[in-house]
Amino acid sequence: MDTQFLNTFVAVVDRGSMAAAARLLNITPAAVAQQIRTLEREIGAPLIARVGRTVNVTEAGARILERARTLLRDVADLRTVANDDATAGELRLGAGTNALTGMLPDILARMVDKFPRIQVFIKPGYSPELHRAVDSGELDAAIVLQAPYALPKTCDWELLREEPLVVLAPARMAQRDPHELLASEPLIRYDRSQWGGRQADQYLRTAGIVPHERFELNALNAIAVMVDRGLGVSLVPDWARPWPEGLKLARIPLPQPFEPRRIGIVWSRSTIRLRLVQAFVQQARAAMAATQHDDD
Repeated sequence: MDTQFLNTFVAVVDRGSMAAAARLLNITPAAVAQQIRTLEREIGAPLIARVGRTVNVTEAGARILERARTLLRDVADLRTVANDDATAGELRLGAGTNALTGMLPDILARMVDKFPRIQVFIKPGYSPELHRAVDSGELDAAIVLQAPYALPKTCDWELLREEPLVVLAPARMAQRDPHELLASEPLIRYDRSQWGGRQADQYLRTAGIVPHERFELNALNAIAVMVDRGLGVSLVPDWARPWPEGLKLARIPLPQPFEPRRIGIVWSRSTIRLRLVQAFVQQARAAMAATQHDDD
């Protein structure tokens, strides 16, 4: 059995369509369909039910899905086992939306320069799901928000960056009181279903501010653009660059002390790629130190 066909099956299930899987795998939809048909013949059961342009996993497909994922991870591990050093193999990482553009590229630039033989798989996502992926062994490590609960004993965490809450306002409002802005101007809320959004909501409650809500979303770059366009103000963490270009914004510190948003690396101590993970952590420290030096 060709493990590439299993990889295609998992991609189709995860992406929800053959066309989306084809884009991910950089092959044609016809090739995806052919690989699925071949796999179904080898397994002896239908794995995918086609519904228009989308697909559903069959009962037989659901039964083998997790075993397929495990087998693919085991195959990827063979390279790490064969290369008994920290300079080769595949590293499976996760990163939140802002870390993907604001922190991870600088860290990976150092990794690739120092360890050119590594291969890196990157899974984007929100911090809660990435924490679970590391705990389950799906990922080796992830750049995430600090969890608001105790980590499993199999996982480690290291702080990389602290981001204090700031009032984001149009530049013309830079001299106004931040609490007055939050109480009087329309508020573009940072999504309260996410950890960072709940932190901002807690500050508003602690300060006794009842805002006039206009929008709520979990996209910091989009919030910045909305503030620039005069749609309101926002209470957000002072997240890592890059930000959208050409915006005229004021980042106003808060008058009351409050816990910053903390971003760091969580990793599994039980991963077979622990030495690669440790090398990644080391390069992350160096990248964050260089960023701090540039900011100073």
